[in-house]
Amino acid sequence: MQTHEIRKRFLDHFVAAGHTEIPSASLILDDPNLLFVNAGMVPFKPYFLGERTPPSPRATSIQKCVRTLDIEEVGITTRHNTFFQMAGNFSFGDYFKREAIGFAWSLLTDSVDDGGFGIDPTRLWPTVYVDDDEAAGIWRDEIGVPAERIQRRGMADNYWSMGVPGPCGPSSEIFYDRGPDYGVEGGPEADEDRYIEIWNLVFMQNQRGPGIGKDNYEILGPLPQNNIDTGMGIERVATILQGVDNVYETDLLKPVIDVAERLTGRTYGAEGEGGAEADVRFRVIADHARTAVMLISDGITPGNDGRGYVLRRLLRRIVRSSRLLGAQQPTMGDYVDTVIATMSPSYPVLAEQASSIRATAVAEENAFSATLAAGSKLFDDAAAATRSSGATVITGTDAFALHDTYGFPIDLTLEMAAEAGLQVDEQGFADLMSEQRTRAKADAYARKAEHADVSVYREFLDRGPTEFTGFDELVSEATVLGIVGEGTSLPVVGVGQQAEIILDRSPLYAESGGQTADVGTISTTTGARARVTDVQKIGKSVWRHVVTVDAGEFVVGDVVLAQVDAGHRRGATQGHSGTHLVGAALRQVLGSGATQAGSLNRPGYLRFDFRAQGPVTDAQRTEIEEITNAAVEADHAVNTFETDLDEARAMGAMALFGENYGDRVRVVEIGGPFSMELCGGTHVGSSAQVGPVTLLGEQSVGSGVRRVEAYVGLDSYRHLARERALLSSVSSALKVPGDQVPERVAHLVERLRDAEKQIERMKAEAAKASAAALVGDAERVGDTLVVAARLDDGLAGGDLRGLATDLRGRFGAQAAVVALFSVSDAKVPFAVAVTAAARDSGLSAGSIVSDIAPLLGGRGGGKPDLAQGSGSDASGIDAALRRVRETVGAQG
Repeated sequence: MQTHEIRKRFLDHFVAAGHTEIPSASLILDDPNLLFVNAGMVPFKPYFLGERTPPSPRATSIQKCVRTLDIEEVGITTRHNTFFQMAGNFSFGDYFKREAIGFAWSLLTDSVDDGGFGIDPTRLWPTVYVDDDEAAGIWRDEIGVPAERIQRRGMADNYWSMGVPGPCGPSSEIFYDRGPDYGVEGGPEADEDRYIEIWNLVFMQNQRGPGIGKDNYEILGPLPQNNIDTGMGIERVATILQGVDNVYETDLLKPVIDVAERLTGRTYGAEGEGGAEADVRFRVIADHARTAVMLISDGITPGNDGRGYVLRRLLRRIVRSSRLLGAQQPTMGDYVDTVIATMSPSYPVLAEQASSIRATAVAEENAFSATLAAGSKLFDDAAAATRSSGATVITGTDAFALHDTYGFPIDLTLEMAAEAGLQVDEQGFADLMSEQRTRAKADAYARKAEHADVSVYREFLDRGPTEFTGFDELVSEATVLGIVGEGTSLPVVGVGQQAEIILDRSPLYAESGGQTADVGTISTTTGARARVTDVQKIGKSVWRHVVTVDAGEFVVGDVVLAQVDAGHRRGATQGHSGTHLVGAALRQVLGSGATQAGSLNRPGYLRFDFRAQGPVTDAQRTEIEEITNAAVEADHAVNTFETDLDEARAMGAMALFGENYGDRVRVVEIGGPFSMELCGGTHVGSSAQVGPVTLLGEQSVGSGVRRVEAYVGLDSYRHLARERALLSSVSSALKVPGDQVPERVAHLVERLRDAEKQIERMKAEAAKASAAALVGDAERVGDTLVVAARLDDGLAGGDLRGLATDLRGRFGAQAAVVALFSVSDAKVPFAVAVTAAARDSGLSAGSIVSDIAPLLGGRGGGKPDLAQGSGSDASGIDAALRRVRETVGAQG
């Protein structure tokens, strides 16, 4: 049975049982405790916590999930994936244990003809919490599972919570016996490789307190009502129903492995030396490729922190694994295409976003290829330093620096070390990695806290959404539904106080879609007046107006006038409509792949992020600006209308990449085919009202993502006026016409560079001229002459190295060490040169530099006869000079 069929049967089964089907939420939710959605129940958390009333007492969904706590372990076991699909059924105070167990059992064991999965019931083993006699009785007496196949387990295995204070409860897990070929008999307690968990039924009935781990917390008491939260692993059920050994051989992952075999020339599952390691790499490629595609689809781009860093790690592990398997050519595009082909029947949006997803992944592959090249050079330096010191083991510190700072994978370090006849201090590396993971986990747990209490807003969420009137008017009469201050409901708020006012209707725009919130006022006919400084959404539907009361007081139930600051709104609409115009111009110039990756617009200003694989040229930027302003001059009508999502897409409306939309969407059309986008923001009446648009610049903000910024309207005019005044001032100072300023400035810059080079030459010549004095003042330390000096000529590193070499040559066959330090542009370059005689006595320039570098807040390295480095702490120079003399003295 194919995976897409398994999904369909699950949903059909529970819809027939009265459940409302809920589409999968994005992998990214507005939850400070979660990097990604990591369980099927996460989108339903507000209902379990009592913060919101569920739309239906019964629900079912197949939620896409990502777990990335132990990325390095992926592929080593064959049970776990970073991305997985969690099928679930949920009850909010409706049914409980008996029904949940019955629903699961019937779907698993009913025949295929009857809509079930047709699993042999004698191969299913339930587990229950150690003291849950009720669940055990249902399995034994009502379902008919023999008592010897029902196992009781402790809190760590059969008690579920979200990992932070909140709802929790005992669980009952269902395991499938894969047979004696997979392990020993005795049920899940004996072997969880043979007995594989496929479904977890959570009887959510209690409230837990704070604590760390699965079983180190207190049960505070019962929830107001009993709930059901279940999760069935789609991939694991597919493994069983498709008769394969593991999830990587199912219909959604094996095609990626097939592509990897073709690209690398290796065979998955091959016997012989290295076969097990190769299989792990194949599984890493299959798992990570699918996860990466799903993350990019939901709007994540590779970056250096947070979600972007997780995606970057996944993509780089794919590249690394492919290369270790023998791939010499780029592979990412083929993997991405395969994932999209296999997953799009369940997630059609993947096919729509295919070009953007592919471009993002391929760009990261190209970037990492350059990183690998740089890492190879750094490895060569580390290997040379290891040999020069007489060692055969690359230090764990060097290996960790390559991995952590430069992204160079440890297994490549190990492989290259073996080729060079060296080893790596793997334990030292592992210790440093362990320290890093410990810090990361501590930071992650520190970010976890009790869920913000938004139950104060529940009554407003239950009433339905705030009516937004701001598309048609700037002043609206409204009723105060509630007042919130410091997390609690207030009956009244008075002069000087800050609070949040909830209205039944409002013309003030709440921040969303890249558009900042309106500002304005709320007032009453009795003289109360409050300034609205921000408007935010609760649950994407209720407006909360952040106010400071300037006069009178507001009471729940008051009838008020809510008014938008007209000037602020005018500028905001210019910025938002300008964003649409710039986006359309970008696609005309750069192609349809330049899709939006984020935006910000406020009065007079816009910022637009887009996907591109390289910088925008000056000529392209000029063309984009011209197309945008031509659209302004054309005075295109701006039309807005609502329609079905499918119809909007059929019309060609652009959707924000990674955004989730409802069935009904709002379309903003500017100039017919020029720009048509799904958008909930406020806009001008015609394109001419945007005013002139001036692009300020273009830059990279992440792998495959670029950014343009622009002024619009009066702010654009003011910017151009400042630029004109600046040009006039420079033109006057240089005594040339404005159109000759660039040529004149370029000429002056060239002359300045020549002068700087001449100064550097003069410094170097002056330093050499004083070399005789330095040689004459050399100290004798033991049998070695030492020149250890600070030079105040501001020499750069290259000049300092040349001078040290020159001084060394003046000592001829004598044993001598030259150590020079300088201060140049807030940096502290230093160089050490050692004569052959001193080197033969055991002195090494590289060792001396490594020893003194920390004293200067820097690092360095080199060969035994010549080494150099750079630091940032000039106060350490005296200590470094003493250390050089001490080192020579100790050797002597």
